[in-house]
Amino acid sequence: PLFSLESRKDLREFDVIGLFLPYEQLYTNALNLLDLAGLPVLAINRDETMPLVIAGGHSTFNPEPMSGFIDAFVIGEAEDLVIELLDLVDQSKDQHLSRDLLLKKLSRVEGIYVPSLYEASYASSGEFIGIKPVDSTIPDVIRKRIVSPLPPPPTKPIVPFARITHDRAMVEIMRGCTRGCRYCQAGFISRPVRERNRSVISRAVEEILQNTGYTEVGLLSLSSSDYSDIHKLIGELTEIDNSTNLSISLPSLRIETASGDLMEAARGGRSRKSSATFAPEVANDKMRHKVNKDISSQQLLNVVDDIFSRGWRTIKLYFMIGFPDETMDDVHDIALLAKEVYIKGRRHHGRRTKVNVSISTLVPKPHTPFQWVPLASRDDIIAKQALLMQETRARGINLKWNSYDETEVESVLSRGDRRIGESIHRAWKQGARFDAWHEHFDYERWMQAFAETNIVISSFTTRDRSTSEILPWNHIDTGVSASFLQKQLESANFGELTVDCRESCFNCGILQAFGHTRQNNDHSNWGCP
Repeated sequence: PLFSLESRKDLREFDVIGLFLPYEQLYTNALNLLDLAGLPVLAINRDETMPLVIAGGHSTFNPEPMSGFIDAFVIGEAEDLVIELLDLVDQSKDQHLSRDLLLKKLSRVEGIYVPSLYEASYASSGEFIGIKPVDSTIPDVIRKRIVSPLPPPPTKPIVPFARITHDRAMVEIMRGCTRGCRYCQAGFISRPVRERNRSVISRAVEEILQNTGYTEVGLLSLSSSDYSDIHKLIGELTEIDNSTNLSISLPSLRIETASGDLMEAARGGRSRKSSATFAPEVANDKMRHKVNKDISSQQLLNVVDDIFSRGWRTIKLYFMIGFPDETMDDVHDIALLAKEVYIKGRRHHGRRTKVNVSISTLVPKPHTPFQWVPLASRDDIIAKQALLMQETRARGINLKWNSYDETEVESVLSRGDRRIGESIHRAWKQGARFDAWHEHFDYERWMQAFAETNIVISSFTTRDRSTSEILPWNHIDTGVSASFLQKQLESANFGELTVDCRESCFNCGILQAFGHTRQNNDHSNWGCP
């Protein structure tokens, strides 16, 4: 049976098993983990002798597709919540409480959702019409948990014996984002912004280097270059121990706040310059106003020219297609911008220049302004991908894209209701594993699973939705109001930008949701004006 890394204990010996579900394609792996542990994958089949299975992560902000497999979801941030949860587990053991009574107690902890204590309703036509608790002692709405201020970061991670991807120390420097990109679920569900103090980060980096032996550290956030003291922070970190030639990874850079100086400072003692990565997402002002990406092509070209001039030869660019009202001309502009970036590199490095372009398709996510819009059709996306392939046939430009098959399945899992759980179970029983890995993904297996469980996938993907429709995740409260998301959708339709909310408050609801106001000062570390 599956065992733990530290103690090699059988997972069945634990009181609680925690699963991290950052994206939907891991759902079948979660079922496989439980099966390898010798546990029933369906929560209803687990008895008093078995551990509680809890799950958290960004994809669980729509917990319904996985509700049949998970005993309790942690909605939001768990640093302090997990202590309350484990205290209740300890008390239940001491008092010999039943599993059902423990789950009921857990349901009253802010940020914990126990799906077995809620019932979903459907119209005779099959339309989802709501979720309600089984009795009046259970909360109607589950409000996400936030931690403020952020505690010091952990500094004693497990160090793998094998070489792994991203083999470096990791320290989170800030949480949340104020940019408001309308397609980005992470930016909305992780509000408010909270930054760790520079001295706290520096101490954590020093400790984690001593504890692990790494000489590279990743400064993690949704937008590392937006950290208010990023240049001073990197200056302090590079002085920790010059003998280690410490290098710093900034895995999430924004074009607006990135610079060659910043990247040079972060590189530390490394002689080799790898690649620089940016995510313009779209390539003209019309689409930037739609998705709320307030940058210009010239800004991008200026930054990459600076970076190429300092010795970098490879630039990675991430773009998206499939937005509402997007035309072939908008997609053509992506190819033109990629070519302009390549031309900048050629002036410095000739044919040694490489521009790697990654194209993904918008999957409308819960708790974003685009949660109501349909997924773009297969024909539309395939035509746009073909145009990009044709227009980027140049030496030095490498194009990658997601298959529509993968996008379609992700879209069902993202906006599905409880009925999708049966499809996930069926796909897993038929062999679905590692669905996020192209070589393991099997579209026909998923289509068979949906058909056998009577799921019409178009009702979750390409169907138009009204903003008045009851959504499967309406009972999950992120603190950002539905009215704010609707206004942002209207702004997208009219092509209106909303400035960074560090500059102006647009009343998204996050302050009010957690008992703050703009007049008091107890949210000063939240990035709110």
